[in-house]
Amino acid sequence: METARFVPLEGFKPYPEEEMIRRAERFADDMGRRRTVRQFSTRTVPRQVIERCLDAAANAPSGANMQPWHFVIVSEPAIKRRIRSAAENEERAFYSGRAPRDWLDALAPLGTDDHKPYLEAAPYLVVVFGQPYHLDVDGRRVKHYYVPESVGIATGVLITAIHHAGLVSLVHTPSPMSFLNKLLGRPDTDRPFLILVVGYPAEDAVVPVIRKKALGAITSYR
Repeated sequence: METARFVPLEGFKPYPEEEMIRRAERFADDMGRRRTVRQFSTRTVPRQVIERCLDAAANAPSGANMQPWHFVIVSEPAIKRRIRSAAENEERAFYSGRAPRDWLDALAPLGTDDHKPYLEAAPYLVVVFGQPYHLDVDGRRVKHYYVPESVGIATGVLITAIHHAGLVSLVHTPSPMSFLNKLLGRPDTDRPFLILVVGYPAEDAVVPVIRKKALGAITSYR
């Protein structure tokens, strides 16, 4: 097994406590303005913006640094159309009988249904895959560890980076998602994690009035 090479830590910049608090407050306030959007503009987004957001996501921590993710960036209208068609087929089955009643009741206040026009309207779909292993230089399988956790962390960084860049996003998870492997030319061993819809909000976009849990309800100190 190859031993990791260690070098002095670079890039870490400590701040005075007052500045740390200000930075944390500004970031929390900014993230408090993040909203999931379901009405997207067709306005184009520079590809470089998406690439830099993916650069940020690629620096997320992962189990044993295996980086068990693959991102497919879809902007071709014909492919987006096929993804929408396949996703809506699964969603119709979900809403018409596959979903348990309590799940439908939880979704009802948000007004979601099987129609997903944003899959075509938004300039980009970022389809995230998890990878259970990779092949080394000798063609041997190398197992990846904590794949869902690692991919979830990277996706969270990506969503944050997209918001920071001035765009909006929507997580879409049709079930099952195996159609994505075929449509996007990914091997069967890749596991679709989610579709992230990315772009500008439509001029008439609306969002539901919701509340986030208070900090005291989700934290404890010991």
